[in-house]
Amino acid sequence: MQLKKKLCTLRFTNMIHSNASTTYPALGEQGAIESELPPIDFYFDFLSAFGYFASLRIDDIAARHGRRVQWHCMLLGVSVMKVMGLKPLLDTPLKSDYVLRDAPRYMRRHDLNPIRKVSDPMMDPRPSARAFYWIKRHYPGQEQAFAKAVFESYWSQGNDLADSTQIVALAPALGIDPVMLERGLNSDEARTDLREYVSASIDRGVFGSPFMIVDGEPFWGCDRLEMLDEWLATGGW
Repeated sequence: MQLKKKLCTLRFTNMIHSNASTTYPALGEQGAIESELPPIDFYFDFLSAFGYFASLRIDDIAARHGRRVQWHCMLLGVSVMKVMGLKPLLDTPLKSDYVLRDAPRYMRRHDLNPIRKVSDPMMDPRPSARAFYWIKRHYPGQEQAFAKAVFESYWSQGNDLADSTQIVALAPALGIDPVMLERGLNSDEARTDLREYVSASIDRGVFGSPFMIVDGEPFWGCDRLEMLDEWLATGGW
C-alpha cells in the first residue's frame, strides 16, 4: 500500500511539472487567441462573395492551430482593375459563367443561404472599408467584429452598405458611437488610412479576396482554406 501511494505521488508530481512546461493558448478580452505564433493575415473585400465565405471559417481554422487572425480590408477595384488591368470577374467571358455556377455550389455545400446573390449589383465597398480602418484606429480590436457585421448585413440580409446610414446602424451593437462613426468614415483621416492600407496590401502581393498570408506563405481563394489548414497542421512542405 505504501509503495502504491509513493507511485501515485510520483505520477502526480510528474504531471504537474509536465503541465507547467506546456504553453497553452490564452483567451483575450474578445475571445481571440493570444499566441506567440505569428498571426494569419486575412485580406478581404466586402463585395467579394468568396471573401464572405472565408470570413465564416478563418477564425476556426486559426484557433485549431493556436493562431490569431489579423483582418485587413482591401479593394479589388484597385488590385484587379488598376494594378492588374483586368475586368471585373463577372464581366470576364467564360470565367463569369464558372463563378455563377461555383458560388451557389459552395453555398449548397456549406448550407449557406444569403439573400444577396453573386449576380446582384455590387455596392461601392469604399465607405465600409473607410469605416473599418477608422474603427481600427479609434476602437482597436473592434474592426474584426465590425467586418463580420458588414458581411452579415450585406450578404445575409441584402443591405446596401454603400449607404453610410446602413453602416452607422451597425455601430451601437459594437459599442461604437454612431455619430462619431459617420463623421469618421467620411473623414480625410479614414480616406488616407484606406489608401495606405490598400497600398501596403499590394506591396505584399495581395490581389484577390480572400487572400491569406501565414509565415510568409500566401494562399489565394476560398478553395485554399483546406490547404491552409493542412499547412498549419503539418508545418508546411
